[in-house]
Order: sequence, then structure tokens, then C-alpha cells
Amino acid sequence: MQRYFIYLAYEGTNYHGWQIQPNGISVQECLQKALSTFLRTDIEVVGAGRTDTGVHARLMVAHFDYEEDFADLTAIADKLNRILPQDISVFEVCKVTPEAHARFDAISRSYKYYITNVKSPFNRHLKWRVHSNLDYELMNRAAKILFEYTDFTSFSKLHTDVKTNNCRIMQAEWTQEDENTWVFTIKADRFLRNMVRAVVGTLVEVGRGKMSLEEFRRVIEHKDRCKAGASVPGHALFLVDVEYPAEIFI
Repeated sequence: MQRYFIYLAYEGTNYHGWQIQPNGISVQECLQKALSTFLRTDIEVVGAGRTDTGVHARLMVAHFDYEEDFADLTAIADKLNRILPQDISVFEVCKVTPEAHARFDAISRSYKYYITNVKSPFNRHLKWRVHSNLDYELMNRAAKILFEYTDFTSFSKLHTDVKTNNCRIMQAEWTQEDENTWVFTIKADRFLRNMVRAVVGTLVEVGRGKMSLEEFRRVIEHKDRCKAGASVPGHALFLVDVEYPAEIFI
């Protein structure tokens, strides 16, 4: 069996997240059906992570196994795109070593969250509109505090099955994209369930003047999800990058 990595993007509005669900359509389900149809055998795919309902991905990575060695990998991506719905797009399929794993071999993952202060019919599924003015300079000062910690229990969905809530954050900052849009970029070796949306929601509390920098620090130290801010809506969140060690590629 040859293992392959598949690189894809999707607009998550119509999906109940990445992972297959019993009561709703998911991106994983659509990709598996397309691969199984194209290859005429049952194919299972394993993703680099699990995006929530409505969350988008500019770059998601998954792996699958197939008994044959494809001669033209570019043609595979093209044929899959003819089968997949318009809001899911494959842009690369590549060979990897037999032990390579889309989830466990990832060195880092990066997300972006988009906030706007204007109403636009073209942004409503891609950006979160905030009505109040936010102090992004203060929010950036709070974001720097994240680098001082590794246990982010306070930003994790409760009752998950993970063995540790430790993550190593490599980047966390707000930047202005245009006159009306700010973007939060966060990069880490791993993320907890709902972590990015909870971090952004708590930073917004700082930006609104409802939480001081010291209170933000105490939220992390208390390791209590109830102390943090509410999770922001998922429709403005994008998975934008997943990195892997070079040696797993053939």
C-alpha cells in the first residue's frame, strides 16, 4: 500500500465541521466519497485536525492509502475536483512514507480569525462583525502573555478525551488587513478543541475594556474554562497552514 497526502481547501458554511458526524454532512465524508468513487474502492481519510461547524480551511491536509502507485498525481487532483462540490477543492496529492500521519506528524498548525466593523453581504460568512470599538494594541499586549504558558485548559472545550492540555504557541498577533478588518494569527504545535475561538473571545474582552491584562493572565493560570471569555462564532475562523518534516515526503 502506498500512502498519500492530499492538500485541500474548503468553505465550511455548509458543513458540520471536518469530522464525519451521524446527523450532518462533513468535509471528511465528502472527500471519502469522492476518493471512493474515483478509485472504485472504499477509501478512508485521516485529517490533520478537526475544524468545527462552519469553520473554513485555506489548507487542510489528510492522508489515505491505496494499493497502486499513481503515475500522474496532478491528474488525480483534477479528477477529484470534478467530483467534489464547489466549496471543496483539492490542489495537490503527493506520496509520503508508509508511516507518515497527517495528524500526528504535523509540526505546527496556523489559524486566522477575521473581525470587521462594517456590515457587508459579502463578508457575512467569512468575517465576524463587531459593533464596539476594540483596542487592538491592548489585545496584542495580552496575546504576548500567551507565550509565557503551555497549559491552556482555560481555553479548551470541557470533557474532551485528550491526554494533555499543553500547547506550544509560536505566533499570536493582531494585524490590520484593511481599514475595516483586523486579523488574529495564531500558530502552535497543537490546538485544543475550541481553543482558538476561546482565545479570541477572551482577547476581545480585553479589547472592550472588560478585562485587564492581569485578569487575562489569571484566566490562563486558573485553568478554568468558565473564567475565560465566550467562544467567538466559527464562521470567521480559517485553518491556513499545516507544516510537516521534509523527511516524510517521497
